[in-house]
Formats: sequence, C-alpha cells, structure tokens
Amino acid sequence: MTDPARCWVPGADRADGDFPIENLPWGVAVRPDRPGEPRVVCAIGDHALDLAEAAGFGMLEGLPPRVVAALRMPTLNAFMALGAADWSAARAHVRALLTDGPPSIERHARRDAVLLDRASLAMHVPAAIGDYTDFYASEHHATNVGSMFRPNQPLMPNWKHLPVGYHGRASSIVASGTPVRRPHGQTVSSDDGPPSFGPSKLLDHELEMGVFFGGAGNAMGERIPVASARGHLFGCVIVNDWSARDIQKWEYQPLGPFNAKNFCTSVSPWVVTLEALRPFCVPGPARREGDPAVLDYLRCDGDFVVDVKLEVLLASAAMREKGMAPTRISLGTFADMYWTMSQMLAHHTSTGCNMRPGDLLASGTISGPTKESRGCMLERTWRGTEPIMLGDGTERRFLQDGDELVIRGWCEGHGARRIGFGECRGVVLPAR
Repeated sequence: MTDPARCWVPGADRADGDFPIENLPWGVAVRPDRPGEPRVVCAIGDHALDLAEAAGFGMLEGLPPRVVAALRMPTLNAFMALGAADWSAARAHVRALLTDGPPSIERHARRDAVLLDRASLAMHVPAAIGDYTDFYASEHHATNVGSMFRPNQPLMPNWKHLPVGYHGRASSIVASGTPVRRPHGQTVSSDDGPPSFGPSKLLDHELEMGVFFGGAGNAMGERIPVASARGHLFGCVIVNDWSARDIQKWEYQPLGPFNAKNFCTSVSPWVVTLEALRPFCVPGPARREGDPAVLDYLRCDGDFVVDVKLEVLLASAAMREKGMAPTRISLGTFADMYWTMSQMLAHHTSTGCNMRPGDLLASGTISGPTKESRGCMLERTWRGTEPIMLGDGTERRFLQDGDELVIRGWCEGHGARRIGFGECRGVVLPAR
C-alpha cells in the first residue's frame, strides 16, 4: 500500500495528508523571495519542490533537456505538451529526489533553497488555459435539474447519446482563494418577463472535476479516438463553476449558458496526474437496460472513471468570525458519472476540433443518487424550497455575500495509500 522507499519530507507520511510520495501533483507558484516569478512546483507533504531552482543546482541531471526546459517555464503548458513518457520520467526523478538513495536531496547543501513551505507560496492557475469546455456528464444532476423545469421529460432526447457540453470562458478561470464577485445581469420575475437588470439573487456553486489536455494535440480536422484519449489526459483538478441561476433561467434558451457562468470559475491549484490516480480508476459506468447503445466512436474497452471522494463545505462570514467549523453540505464521488473523461475528449474532437496543451475539460456538476450527494445549491435545496441549516443557525437557499464555499477531494481505498487534491475555495463578495 505504501512506497517502499522512505520519504523524509515533513508531513509526507500523515495518514490523512493529501500529498504523500505516491501523489506528487504539479502546480505553479510564486515564492516569497522571488516575487513576480511564477515557477513549476511539485507538492510533497507540507512542502513543495521548486523545479526551476532544482534545475539551477543540477538536481534534474539525467532528465532529457526538453523536460528540464519545460519544468523551468512559468506555466505547465510546455510540460503538458511533452507526453506521457516524459511526464512519468519527471515524476520518477522527483520521487527519487525526495526519498532515500541517490539522487536524494535530503542532505544536499541547497536543500532548503529548493524545498519550500507550501503555506508560504502564492498559487496560480497551473496552466495558461487557451480553451475551456464544461460538460453536463452526471445523469443524476441532469435528471434533477430537468425534472424541475421539464417534469415530463427531465432528460433531453440527445442526453444519453452524447456528452453534452458548452464552451466556457477561459479568461475568468481563477486559482483557489480568489474571491468571486456577485454578478449583475438580466433577470425576470416571471417566465415571460419583462426583464430587469441588477445583482443576481440566486448565486450558486457547482461541484466539478476538471482534466487538463496534454500531449502534442491534434491538427484541425483530425479526431482523437476514444481508445487513445487516456494518453492525452494529463491530470485532474477540482473545479467550482460559479453560476447565477436567475440570470441562467432567462438567458439559456436557445443557445445555453452565457453570462450566468462567464464571470468566474475556480480551480484547485495542484494537478494530480493520471499516473497517481491509476490505483483509483474503476470501470466506466455500465449502461442500464433501456439505455441506448453507445456509438462506436464513444465505445472503448477498459474505459474508466476515477473514484474521487468530494465534499462541499459552507461557512458564513459570522461563522468564520467566531472560529466555527464550516458546515458540510454535500458529499459525493466523481465515479458517479455517466460519461467518462475519455468519451468527453473523443466527442469534443469528433468534428476535428483541435485541442492544445493546457486546454481544460470540466465534468459539469457531480451529483449522486442521494440528497446529500447533490453537487449544487439548486439541487441541494430543490430550487430554494428545502433550505440548508448552517452551523450558526442561519438558512441557505442560495449563496449569500460573505459566504465561503470550500471543495475538497481525495482518493482512498482500492489497496492504495490516500492521496488528495487540496482545496478549491472562494468567498462571495457583494455586487458593485
């Protein structure tokens, strides 16, 4: 269950820690003594290894020059572009630096210059995201939301035939900890209008996972087959696709989400690789009797989902002022998806759409079969009719100014050591 080599980094051996030697997620950070210089880092225990600094001290010798050059860049895009063999080689080299035996840096004279306290780092979005696509891949979520507005036909006729998605706004993707400003927009008090303009009253979160595209990419006009899609999945992050439900209700027909979702999307800063997640990959969802057959271009033997446990926590401003623990409002798993990451990528490129390293694909809201596993306030409170009680005795139907929303994710069991994603958090600021 555990790595046979000893990892000597403080915090790496905690049973409930997110970043043991079995994880080694990648991120981009600014260190306090190098302001304005984002650099690639790798999380381990309570620390992070600065790859640019390590390269400067010769600690990356033995890796191909292209890998070393990519790890010295201010984003992960160049590293993501290299491909699975180089990703694995870099990860193995970092693991060796952080465990017993050569080329361990445990007793290196410049160890403290390259191994940094994670709490001291300012984390950035890990890649320069050129394009961002958000899917709608949870049957439980699609059925719940559909039943609110179309009780006689919760799922649209195409939903079980293809992974539904929309093109999101990459420019407003922010790192965990960045506040979200309540947006203005057009809303209506009745289905027929007329509209008025003002701050959203129905601000929501969406519990999601995202996967970064990697590898050389595909030329325009070429498809990525579902059987080879896995080789392009660099790693996963937690995603919170903040949503203004009242703006969404008025604008979404006929072309779908727009201003209701373009104002902010938060991502966790550490990218957990598919290699680290391999022990937690489980068979893709089986189709039930009555479900339509999947078309050949979406069918793949050995397809998988990842069993990531996900919890959503909410704390009001008053709760934080009093030092109260946040209230858990949701607990689910990424394994509860109808469509897999490989199918999402294969469908995305089925028209010949060209993907580029650093592109982000998000799952859409992750909801499960129980009330407690619903992944957004719209579902959790059933359009506000079943409010949630917070620890300070206040109710929530949707998010209020001053609320802090925190999403945590981790993998455990399956005969492997627990690994985690850290947190994706954000505080709601008033409209202005």
